[in-house]
Amino acid sequence: MNIYLANPRGFCAGVDRAIDIVERALEIFSAPIYVRHEVVHNRYVVNNLKHKGAVFVEELDDIPDGATVIFSAHGVPQQVQKNAQQRNLRIFDATCPLVTKVHLEVARHARNHEDVILIGHAGHPEVEGTLGQYPPNPYSKIYLIETLDDVNRLKVNHPQALAYVTQTTLSVDDTKNIVAALQTKYPAMQSPRKDDICYATQNRQDAVRVLADNVDVFLVIGSANSSNSNRLRELAEKQQVRAYLIDDVEDINQTWFENADSIGITAGASAPEVLVQGVITQLEDLFDTTIITNKKATENVHFQLPVALRK
Repeated sequence: MNIYLANPRGFCAGVDRAIDIVERALEIFSAPIYVRHEVVHNRYVVNNLKHKGAVFVEELDDIPDGATVIFSAHGVPQQVQKNAQQRNLRIFDATCPLVTKVHLEVARHARNHEDVILIGHAGHPEVEGTLGQYPPNPYSKIYLIETLDDVNRLKVNHPQALAYVTQTTLSVDDTKNIVAALQTKYPAMQSPRKDDICYATQNRQDAVRVLADNVDVFLVIGSANSSNSNRLRELAEKQQVRAYLIDDVEDINQTWFENADSIGITAGASAPEVLVQGVITQLEDLFDTTIITNKKATENVHFQLPVALRK
């Protein structure tokens, strides 16, 4: 059995930073440290931080006054920030800087009373946070769309004062088609100054695309609520490869590999390398394996911690 390892895979700079923020806050201020929503979408990571003393909550109401709160890598609406400040909470914002870039774009368009189209998945925490950067006003608004059908149904108030932004973890190919349809419908629409889909999402999708022609089965390591992990599975399936999203080695079903000679492995941007190595070990127990690693794209991005948490 040939095992093809995608590169790059696993943690990105934004996830590294978010986890470091929680761990440093625990070192400095001791448990409990409260985290609004999962700091990143990975079951292993969240359970590991819980074991160290992090307490994950859905809303600020679940946090006592004066406590330390960390906002997840997906970002939060402006109103949540304001509410936390009013509660006298010690705040550390683990929002990925690439998500913050989108937030700033939306806030700028809102100040200019320009309509904004957000391409993203309804209900995802990143999308909720981005929508929350656009305060309600009587002059303009923000619209959420997910599909090409949504483009056809969309009617904006100000087609001449219009811009679009995207969720950072979308499918590059799908988003490209939606943007093209929007540009045809609204020729005056402004584009982001720099593409909103993050470098790590793009690189991991490119790596899957490269390997898909070589494998019979693709294993994507990531949790079910991870947007970027789901996009990796979908990408492999679109290239006619049987693909499965797994949290860890316990989710593997041996029947997936019947009549297969090769398996591809990747991991979403919030899945740690220890899970990848566990899957490899399991496959080595099942098969006589040859490990093949594709050329790695250069990723040298690093995001600094908040000043109060730096060593």
